[in-house]
Amino acid sequence: MQVKVFFFVSSLLLAGITNAQVVYPYPLRSFALTIENKKAQMVYMDIKPATSNGRTIILFHGKNFNGYYWKDIIPALTEKGYRVIVPDQLGWGRSDKPELHYSFHMLANNNRLLLDSLHIDKVTVIGHSMGGMLAARFALMYPGRTEKLVLENPVGLEDYKTFVPYKSQDEIYQKEKAATYESYKKYQQSYYPVWKPEYEQYVQAQAEALNDPAFDRIARVNAITYQMIYEQPVVYEFPQITVPTLLVIGQADRTIVGKDLLTEEQKNKFGQYPRLGKKIQQQISNCKLVELPGIGHIPHIQDATLFKKVLLSFL
Repeated sequence: MQVKVFFFVSSLLLAGITNAQVVYPYPLRSFALTIENKKAQMVYMDIKPATSNGRTIILFHGKNFNGYYWKDIIPALTEKGYRVIVPDQLGWGRSDKPELHYSFHMLANNNRLLLDSLHIDKVTVIGHSMGGMLAARFALMYPGRTEKLVLENPVGLEDYKTFVPYKSQDEIYQKEKAATYESYKKYQQSYYPVWKPEYEQYVQAQAEALNDPAFDRIARVNAITYQMIYEQPVVYEFPQITVPTLLVIGQADRTIVGKDLLTEEQKNKFGQYPRLGKKIQQQISNCKLVELPGIGHIPHIQDATLFKKVLLSFL
């Protein structure tokens, strides 16, 4: 894969972004890539601390999110001296969404190139949900550049294609194209034991795409990246992770990618995060498991204070 890299700084709302419903907490910057002969802008935040400890953290978001939802975690890290890089992965958020062969390898490489452009040699990688799969892939590809690894309720702790029925990309695209604000909200409600009004902003962040004139293409990219999760498991490679790892598992999480395609019996059998967390801890040689009772799929939103305490203790 030939990749050309360019770099420039943009204003808070990049040219061409319309119908924005949420305001990112820090200025957005843009990193230009050429992949499969297509030029694309990867948007990210780069937050530097008042007093640096010389270390950098990069935050990887989940599939139904973007960098915006890290807004309450970033200050806790910069206050401790960390520089924090928060990308919207290519295909998500304010970044471009070209139709490509999406893979965790490609996304990991994009982030490596971004760090190269910023002259950052080593990072602690924190990934939530799908971002956990990406963080694991990054650590596997670039162990020498990964200081520590944090997996927050990652998906992919089991191989979905072994029990979730296959759907063609065209079928998934039709479902993605039919998405509404209400369908996004209903899915996000499953992430929490109890829904609260303050969670609405994260639905708004995801739903920005619905008003994008290019939504048809975005729906296709959403379908492609669903297949990426389905077809590209990392669960078999966890024993190869060598960097110090923190595994944070909200015990009330029952997320399964493709859950709506399962029988009730299967829904009760799979997606059991309390069991999966213990299993994965045993597979990663230097792994600390922290179990959070009563917490669902997004600990850093549901109980930010507790998550920050756990995270900073590990760091």
